[in-house]
Amino acid sequence: MFWLGAAVGSFLSVVIYRLRTGESALKGRSRCDHCKKQIAWFDNIPLLSYLLLGGKCRYCKKKIRIDNLILELLVGVQFVWIYWLLKVNFSFFGHMEGFYSFALLIYWLILFSGSLAIAVYDIKHMLIPDQVLLPLIGAAFLRLFFSNQWRVLIVALGSSLFLYSIAWLSKKLMKKEAMGFGDVKLAFLMGLVLGWPLIIVSYFIAFLTGAGVGVILILIGNKKLKSKIAFGPFLLLGMLISKLWGISILNWYLGLVL
Repeated sequence: MFWLGAAVGSFLSVVIYRLRTGESALKGRSRCDHCKKQIAWFDNIPLLSYLLLGGKCRYCKKKIRIDNLILELLVGVQFVWIYWLLKVNFSFFGHMEGFYSFALLIYWLILFSGSLAIAVYDIKHMLIPDQVLLPLIGAAFLRLFFSNQWRVLIVALGSSLFLYSIAWLSKKLMKKEAMGFGDVKLAFLMGLVLGWPLIIVSYFIAFLTGAGVGVILILIGNKKLKSKIAFGPFLLLGMLISKLWGISILNWYLGLVL
């Protein structure tokens, strides 16, 4: 699972790079960013090739971006972690639930590895790519089809409308954009994945962590008060935490209030 995840992470690195350059992620071999020399298969093995080459291109000896290595490592760990989480709750490949368990594993691997790619791209370019987001929404719809939980669609629409309202009010009242339309579409995915009331928990986490990181960046001088920061990663973090521990967080909060 780890090496499968690392391979997916390597592919996502290509997707992130080529989305910005306008190239197809599915066509053409990988090339060095500097000398444009085509990379041989033995220099394109996730994690190992980077370490064996000392982080440098075999031909021009210039440094390979370390963020490729980090993404491969993160997705590899992510695959192992998701498999472990599901294995605790499902008996994979056993009896009647085997196929369902396998399909559920594929769904969550696609969802969270795609989410990681969106977060990285948003941090780098302040943009949420439709080329990654829309397939994730399609996968979420496919799961709704098989699970017959169509009421979640109402939550997804309400989730998008909520963020759209914030963006619209910010533009009208403060004459600046609080968030882009990509965040609104991302909110739709969050609603499909989480449903009610976990979507509320995810927003609480996203706004809290986003504000906290924003204040820290201002204090250390990396950002100014009017500077923009990518909000997509905080929304995705909220979605992840809410999916895993949202009910516990909600019960804890309600226990304090009531």
